[in-house]
Amino acid sequence: MDRKTELRANFNRRFEQAGREEINYRFKLTMFFSIVNFLLMGIALLIVGGVIITLLQTGIISFDEPSSSRGLLIIMLINAGASLCVGTCMAFFFGKVPVKPISTVIEGMNKLADGKYDTRIDLGDGQITGGVSDSFNKMAEELQNTELLRSDFINNFSHEFKTPIVSILGFAKLIKKGNLSDDQKAEYLDIIEEESERLSRMATNVLDMTRIENQTILTDITRFNLSEQIRSAVILLEKKWTAKDIDMMLDFDEYMVEGNTELLKHVWINLIDNAVKFSPEGGRIHIGIEEAAEQNALRITVRNQGKEIPESEQERIFSKFYQSDKSHSTEGNGIGLAIVKRVVRLHCGNVSVQSADGHTTFTVILPKTL
Repeated sequence: MDRKTELRANFNRRFEQAGREEINYRFKLTMFFSIVNFLLMGIALLIVGGVIITLLQTGIISFDEPSSSRGLLIIMLINAGASLCVGTCMAFFFGKVPVKPISTVIEGMNKLADGKYDTRIDLGDGQITGGVSDSFNKMAEELQNTELLRSDFINNFSHEFKTPIVSILGFAKLIKKGNLSDDQKAEYLDIIEEESERLSRMATNVLDMTRIENQTILTDITRFNLSEQIRSAVILLEKKWTAKDIDMMLDFDEYMVEGNTELLKHVWINLIDNAVKFSPEGGRIHIGIEEAAEQNALRITVRNQGKEIPESEQERIFSKFYQSDKSHSTEGNGIGLAIVKRVVRLHCGNVSVQSADGHTTFTVILPKTL
């Protein structure tokens, strides 16, 4: 069985198991309410029957021939009618107990739908109600975090987008006025070109993220030289790391993998660009490839010197729109690492980060074959 077939089979098994658990849960819930209603009606019959017997024995009510068929029929009709009324009242009263948690959940969901993401519910510590509360609150917390990240992204993206536009507009106006030397014109045109490329990269990242997010099945799988692809990514970013006088160390042999070349190219470009961005002047970046402990997999590492990533942020940096640098001192819009994580997962791999002792290392575990 190949890797794709195995993954598909595992997915189908999990899906079927989830379906069976959902059916079992609904069946248990139906049986619970049925038993409750049956017990309520039984209790109502006993109460009304006991009351009628007491009234007959005390002589408060009497029949001419209580033991006759007509008398028994009247007693049964009175018992049934009274039991129906009492049972209905009891069901209405006790029905509020199981319905109240449902009403609380519905009310909470309506608040979430209205954008009140700080909504939380408390249904008690029961095995079922406690689990529902925890699941609801976790969902609300995730929605709240996503909304905060989205808001931050809009603010950050607006800031990042506005800066190059202002530069382009300003230098274009200066060139239009004239009275500039050839050197000044060349310098201003270079700035306009750089800022235009920056805008293009930002727009491309957003489009790439949207496209990759919507992709659920890996297509266009080929076998290619991973080492050569990483070297090409390094060369593509040469202008950036040479401008900071960074020592780029490539430590790997030739390795072949199966995957989508276009998507994996995004991984290496984003990781290397990220390492360059946060490396100090004259720093060092080390890129390595080796056989992973996992069977039939490679371990690719990108390590740079520089400011450490706090442990509390090491998981969040892979979230869409999240930026660890709140000062805008470095370029970026919080999409690059989200693309990395998504692409690696599409290739059945894993990406992680470690940051300590003045070094940050991103590690990608990638299967050789799919």
